[in-house]
Amino acid sequence: MDMINNMLNSFLFWAAWIIIPIFMEMVPAVGNIIILFRKQWQKRRSKQAAVDVPETIFFPEITLMIPVYNSEDTLEACIRSVYESDYPTNRINVYLINNQGTDNSFQVFCECQKRYPELLMQWLNAEQGKSKALNMALFNSKGKYIINIDSDGVLEKSALKNMIKKFEGDSSIQVMTGAVLTEPRLIEQYHWLFPKLIRKTEFMEYAQAFLAGRNYASETNSVYTLSGAFSAFRKSAVLDSHLYNTDTICEDTELTFQMRYNKEEKVQICEDAIFFVDPIEDMNKLYTQRQRWQRGSLEVSSMFLKEKMTVGKMFVDPTVRTLVYDHTFAFPRMIWYLAMICLLFMNYSMDMVLFSAVLLFSLYILAGYLYFISTVIFLKPFEELQTYYKKQWYVVLLLPLFNLFVFFIRFAGIINSINTNSAWKTRNFTEEKEAFVQEFNRSTKGLRSIMHKVRLFVNVDGSEDEL
Repeated sequence: MDMINNMLNSFLFWAAWIIIPIFMEMVPAVGNIIILFRKQWQKRRSKQAAVDVPETIFFPEITLMIPVYNSEDTLEACIRSVYESDYPTNRINVYLINNQGTDNSFQVFCECQKRYPELLMQWLNAEQGKSKALNMALFNSKGKYIINIDSDGVLEKSALKNMIKKFEGDSSIQVMTGAVLTEPRLIEQYHWLFPKLIRKTEFMEYAQAFLAGRNYASETNSVYTLSGAFSAFRKSAVLDSHLYNTDTICEDTELTFQMRYNKEEKVQICEDAIFFVDPIEDMNKLYTQRQRWQRGSLEVSSMFLKEKMTVGKMFVDPTVRTLVYDHTFAFPRMIWYLAMICLLFMNYSMDMVLFSAVLLFSLYILAGYLYFISTVIFLKPFEELQTYYKKQWYVVLLLPLFNLFVFFIRFAGIINSINTNSAWKTRNFTEEKEAFVQEFNRSTKGLRSIMHKVRLFVNVDGSEDEL
């Protein structure tokens, strides 16, 4: 009996620490490597078959939607990137939709009209809310394809052409997401070591998530969400949907679920269509961003998956599986790190606890470097970007710690979603800290008052004794 108990305890211990990381990190990483080599083999075969066949380039008319909200500092660069792309400007209809902004974005738009007269641009005023702005542009859209980008980022020169080329090459593709990366040039402008390192870690996270993780998800038809910063649709498909939902802060995820469940369409990624966004400004921005993503994901899941959240569906439905793996199994990792000290009181030796923690960390590092190799190869068409990415090889070592920190933020997002209504603007890290201090002071006011009286009683002034 003692032997059986020891075996069970040992299995539960190692299962808790090792099995979930293997399924969550190692399997997708290895699968991504396999997919990567298969794609490279397919490209090599297609190039060999097309040696004597001239490439036919067709540029259909497209609509580019750019929601604008207080974007005067970034709008000109965004428009310039559209103008400087290698997609013909006379085939692009650009709609800039003002989302009730209060700055001088319209003046920037007017200056861009003079600076880039060949670009067909229109300014529209919409009600507040990004989804309402996008829906207005959809109703006014022209052409065969509709692409939306954020106003605080810039397109890589070939992004539009590569995306349309993939659409034209496969008529079954109705919806795609582009690859979103943070801008290396802006990362290098930070002079202090720690701020730059945080932003390099964010760059590594984005690159691996889009160029490695979502490639694997795309091949297995399990892309959880389109990128709100850069997505594309066949016009016929998106206008046949319910458009962007105005009742959630994650309208991009909601539209993804529409395409998957209502229209039964596969969601693809175009890995060589890259959109650059600014690095995160500070911890407050990171805190609000990741909380918003978490809350929005839970909102959309409750809309579509209430009747699908069963054990059996986890094995057949990619969205349910992703939700369980990424939004449920992820949190025990956070708890296990905090509970390590408790294991010492459960008859586990310090050596075993430390060994298991090192093994767990090593598995995450191994998965990170498998993704790193995949991403390096995916970046082959972009030599300068690939060179920069390869130089950040050491940042992979920091990703597990960065992800652990993000898990805490996501957990806070779940807690906040229980007590507050959905809103685009949420409390940042500083405001949360201040609210916590106020609530702590309020809750412990009586206890602190008693402690103060006890302190006064114990610490009697010695002057009476001297008399």
